[in-house]
Amino acid sequence: MHSEEIRKKFLAFFEKRGHKVVPSASLIPENDPSVLFNTAGMQPLVPYLLGQKHPLGNRIVNVQKCVRTGDLDDIGDNRHFSFFEMMGNWSLGDYFKEEAIKWSYEFLTSKEEGLGLDPTRLYITVFAGDENAPEDIESRALWQSVGVSNERIYSLGADDNWWSPGDNGPCGPCSEMFYDVTGTVGELSKEQFVEAVKKEDVIEIWNDVFMEYEKKDGKVVGKLAQKNVDTGAGLERMTAVLQGKKTAYETDIFKEALEKIKNDRPKILGSEEQIIKAERIVLDHFRTVLFLAADGVVPSNKGAGYIMRRLLRRGIVYFRKISFVYLEHYAQLLDVCVGFYGNIYPELKAVKENGYKIIFDEINQFQNSLENGLKEFEKLEKRRFWGINGAEGEKMMIILGQDAFDLWQTYGFPIELTIELATERNMKVDVPTFDFLMKQHQEKSRTASSGMFKGGLANTNEKTVRLHTAHHLLLAALQEKFGKQVKQRGSNITEERLRMDFVFDRKITDEEKKELEAQVNTWINEAHPVVRREMPLAEAEKLGAEMEFGAKYPDMVSVYMIGKSDDKILSKEFCGGPHVTNTKELGHFKIQKEEASSQGVRRIKAVLE
Repeated sequence: MHSEEIRKKFLAFFEKRGHKVVPSASLIPENDPSVLFNTAGMQPLVPYLLGQKHPLGNRIVNVQKCVRTGDLDDIGDNRHFSFFEMMGNWSLGDYFKEEAIKWSYEFLTSKEEGLGLDPTRLYITVFAGDENAPEDIESRALWQSVGVSNERIYSLGADDNWWSPGDNGPCGPCSEMFYDVTGTVGELSKEQFVEAVKKEDVIEIWNDVFMEYEKKDGKVVGKLAQKNVDTGAGLERMTAVLQGKKTAYETDIFKEALEKIKNDRPKILGSEEQIIKAERIVLDHFRTVLFLAADGVVPSNKGAGYIMRRLLRRGIVYFRKISFVYLEHYAQLLDVCVGFYGNIYPELKAVKENGYKIIFDEINQFQNSLENGLKEFEKLEKRRFWGINGAEGEKMMIILGQDAFDLWQTYGFPIELTIELATERNMKVDVPTFDFLMKQHQEKSRTASSGMFKGGLANTNEKTVRLHTAHHLLLAALQEKFGKQVKQRGSNITEERLRMDFVFDRKITDEEKKELEAQVNTWINEAHPVVRREMPLAEAEKLGAEMEFGAKYPDMVSVYMIGKSDDKILSKEFCGGPHVTNTKELGHFKIQKEEASSQGVRRIKAVLE
């Protein structure tokens, strides 16, 4: 079954059962500075899981773009990807365990409407219970009622069967479905089941999360106002199962792109296993970089831009391992990805129409850094530090860990490239010292990031809500002064200040900053009401409501309007909220800083006094 057929079947199955299809949100979370990317299907829906009414009702279904980079070193094995698509159906205070389990089973096993998987190859896990919640005996009974034998249902602890997005937010026990991909496993004890999962003879294909609890600061504090169902099934993994492949890298999702890589002039470097891993890393990283570019991410040394830069540079290094590559080879690989996904995610076509400029600018910059880094590496060769190769006990030349770290920090030289160059010259890199220095660097970065994002908008406290509303007024003031071509490109709102990135091609003068402040404060003092309206997407677009860059919206949307009457609307924005009810609640607006964020993008930081 082709991956696109799986996608269509999934959406159609749940649409028939009263679910409204909603488009994928951007990879960049809206109003949630606690994370860099949407890493799960539930993240864009947190306000609705906490009780806010969704414009399309209480049953929805989607396929959400996700990015996870916490296990980057594992990419290249059979299961890990930095970008993936998560299929999910959602009950927002409507149905609960009975319907969720019944429909999960039907979709997986039905030959007419579903995927037609063999029910005799299914295994189920349920929550065993702990101090936060009791054992989920209800789910066990429901699985038995649809035909799964009790011997194939295993109770596991919170590490396996409790789902939480982090230290804060909706959470709850989950029930996971596993499938025998060999067709030979048969009946298993609990211990044998755990071992079969480790060997990847049995793999997880679906997860039903029963969200009825809330976590704050790492502790479960009670039950939610409403019970929700959050289900998830990775499209890549499901495609591999249905196409009888060990990994999604062997499915139609990657087939054409892999052929493109193999058709380039291959280098004979390393073992077949090393070449396969390099190919997979290239496929994964370039796909992710393309999707990030389509959602407005620009390579940089901070946040999402840093992750994008790291993925692209790592992809370039591994591409060099398997091919003699030029710019046209990178373009051909990106073209294949746009061709495969372009009808599903039209925003990818815009990146191609722009000549992949954001990506190619970074490639060119790194190519120059590579050349300078190679010259620096040659200097290291001549220093002749000698050491003992621990594995062989022989004397050989050593690249010091500090030097390897300096190559990375100064020239963007990935450690993989330093090791490759060293090996070619019969040299050894002091990797443990490099890892220590890198860990120190990452800890400092995380500490700085933690302080920067303290008190993010997800907390919806009074200070943050006021700044969120002021954020709308700032964008309106920028557009009034400089024109509608000023578009937001990112935001971060804490209890202390707001931060907005926006498209603008020059520094804003001190006089202009004073004028912007004065305009926002005038609107605040005029006491304009702030009103949330739900309306059809077409109507919102006709009204000229500001849209988040790179975002897709459902047929019904939430629009926040600031103004005293329909003929005096200061601000109209697609937004999930929350906001104050009147601008008079805000206080005095003050711009603290205006600076460059990236090429063609400026940044303003402001406070309310």
